[in-house]
Amino acid sequence: MKKSIAVLGLGRFGQFLTAALCKGGADVLIADDSEENVRKFANDVSCAVTADLNDPEIIRGLGLSGVDTVVVSMGSSLDSSIMCVMVAKELGVPHVIAKAASLRMGEILRRVGADEIIYPEKESAELTARRLMSSDFLEFFDLGSELCVCSLKPKKEWIGKTLRELRLRDRYRMNIVAIRENGQTSASPDPDEPLNESCELFAVLERSTLEQLHLR
Repeated sequence: MKKSIAVLGLGRFGQFLTAALCKGGADVLIADDSEENVRKFANDVSCAVTADLNDPEIIRGLGLSGVDTVVVSMGSSLDSSIMCVMVAKELGVPHVIAKAASLRMGEILRRVGADEIIYPEKESAELTARRLMSSDFLEFFDLGSELCVCSLKPKKEWIGKTLRELRLRDRYRMNIVAIRENGQTSASPDPDEPLNESCELFAVLERSTLEQLHLR
């Protein structure tokens, strides 16, 4: 069953998000006060509406009660963001994500009902910093405030050793969930297979472990 997602606000972030959701096969509803922005995606989404997202009655008329997630992506408009978050929660939307331009804005949106706050520029900057600081670090994804998923090249001292020998779970509280090598990905890594320099490890670990690993 397709996941239904509403994207309210089609600035740069909202447009990128909508394009990615459509590509991923989600059932997407979009709304924005710019007819031009709405028209860009009208043929790709299930519902496209030009609407004043500062008007609670108009927001209620969008049909949000039937979606799984609402993403409020007007990071520069606090009034509209507050209204969209409040109405979405009033309508019983189970998960409301709000984009915020600042920590203060994020705190306000959380207090009026947002289940999750995202700071795209901050998160993008942190990811870029990690990549710049580590030649081993390839990709990074947050799973919440404590956990993350990352892909990385083996440290030099790991090459030629097996996962069983390295005991990464005991030493770093890190679980290797997959290994990619020569274009092939194994979701059940052999704990007795020595690691090669060319392989890529996919790990689930605590954020605090990143510093302990000294991935630089």
